[in-house]
Amino acid sequence: PTHAQTYIILHTLHFLSSPSPLSPGPRPEWVDCIQASDMCNQNPHCSSRYRVMRQCLVGKEKEAMLDNNRDCQAALEVLLVSPLYDCRCKRGMKKELQCLQNYWTIHMGLTEDMDDSSPYEPVAPNRHPDMFRLASISSGIKTCNPCLDAAKACNLNSSCKKQRSSYIATCSKEDPNKGDTCSKKRCHKALRSFLDRVPPEFSQRLLFCPCQSVGCAERRRQTIVPDCSYKDKEKPNCLELRRVCRQDPLCRSRLADYKVNCWVTPQTVSTCPNQDNHQACLASYARLIGTDMTPNYVDSSFSNWTISPWCTCKGSGNKEEECLNFLRYFTDNTCLRNAIQAFGYGVDNMQNKNLPAPSVTANTGSDWSASTLEPPFVTMPKVKGFALIDYYYYNVACLCKL
Repeated sequence: PTHAQTYIILHTLHFLSSPSPLSPGPRPEWVDCIQASDMCNQNPHCSSRYRVMRQCLVGKEKEAMLDNNRDCQAALEVLLVSPLYDCRCKRGMKKELQCLQNYWTIHMGLTEDMDDSSPYEPVAPNRHPDMFRLASISSGIKTCNPCLDAAKACNLNSSCKKQRSSYIATCSKEDPNKGDTCSKKRCHKALRSFLDRVPPEFSQRLLFCPCQSVGCAERRRQTIVPDCSYKDKEKPNCLELRRVCRQDPLCRSRLADYKVNCWVTPQTVSTCPNQDNHQACLASYARLIGTDMTPNYVDSSFSNWTISPWCTCKGSGNKEEECLNFLRYFTDNTCLRNAIQAFGYGVDNMQNKNLPAPSVTANTGSDWSASTLEPPFVTMPKVKGFALIDYYYYNVACLCKL
C-alpha cells in the first residue's frame, strides 16, 4: 500500500480503538505538541521511533521512504498510538512554530492526496447562530469611510499604531540587494507580527471594513501593502503555490485551519462551520496573511468584491479542475463572504464592548455620491510610517453630505 493508504488504515484502527467523543464522561483535553514531544522523548521506544520518522521525512524521497521503507512504516505504527498523534497547537502560543513542526513530523507527507486536518485546537461552536440575522440593526447609519474610521481607531491604540507603522514602513522599503521594491520575506514577518500582537477588534476593522465606494474599497485593498506582500512579477499556478505553502509548517497549518473554519459543502445546513462561527473564519483568514498563501481583495470593487491568493489556474493542463476547486476556497466561499458581511454590519462586534465606536453621520434621506465627495485613495508620501491620508483624516472634516 502507498503511504496515504497506510495512513488511512492506521488512522481507522486508531479511531476504532479510541473512546467515542459522544461517550459519557469528560473528554480529555488536547495535549500541545511540544508537551507531547517531551512525553515521547521520555519513553525510549517512542523516542527512537520519533527519530526514525523525522529521518523518513527528510529530502525529496520522503514519499518513496514512506511507501517502501519498513522502518518508516514501523515507526508510524508506534507514533500513531503515542501522544504525538493526537496533539494540537494553540493559536498564537509562544512556541507555535516549534509546536507545528512537531505536529507535521507525524502528519506531513501522509496526507498529500487528502485535505489536511487543522493542527490547531478545535474551535467551539457559535453560541449565537442567529446573530447574523440581526444585521439590519445598522441600516440607516452611514459613515463617510469605515476604513478611515478603522485607521483612526488603530492610531488611538498604542500597540496597533506601533505595529501598523512598523509593517507599513517595512513593506514600503526597497531591497537594494535584490533590486526589488521591497523584501517580501521581511514584509510578511512584519504583517504576521501585527496580526499576532494587535487585538482583532483593531486589526480586523482594517481588513474587513464595509465599503460603499471605490475609494473606501481601494483603501481596504491597500491595507496589507499588496505591492510588496501580495503581488509578484508573475502569477504562479495555484497548485504550485499550494505545494510551496505545504512545504512550510506555518503556511500549511494556517491554510488547513482556514479550510476547516471557512469552508462548507453545498449539503451543509449552516453557512459556516461550527454553527455559523463567523469569527473563527475571519481569524483563520487573517492568520493566512503574511504567508506564501497571503489572500487579498483582487480589485477596488465594493459591491461585488472577490478575494484570492496571488495565483492563476491558467496552464494547469489536466489538473485544471483540481486547481479551480482549490481556488474556490477563496473566490467562491459563502462562509467567508457571509463572515465579512456580518462583520461589516457590526453583528460580530456587538459582543466586543471594548471596540471603539466609529464616527458616524445620520442619514437624513438625501442621496449622495461618495465617489465625488470622499477623498480618493492614492499612493501618497509617508509621515513617520503612515500614509499622508491618515494625517489628512485628523485635520480635515469628513465630507458627508447630510
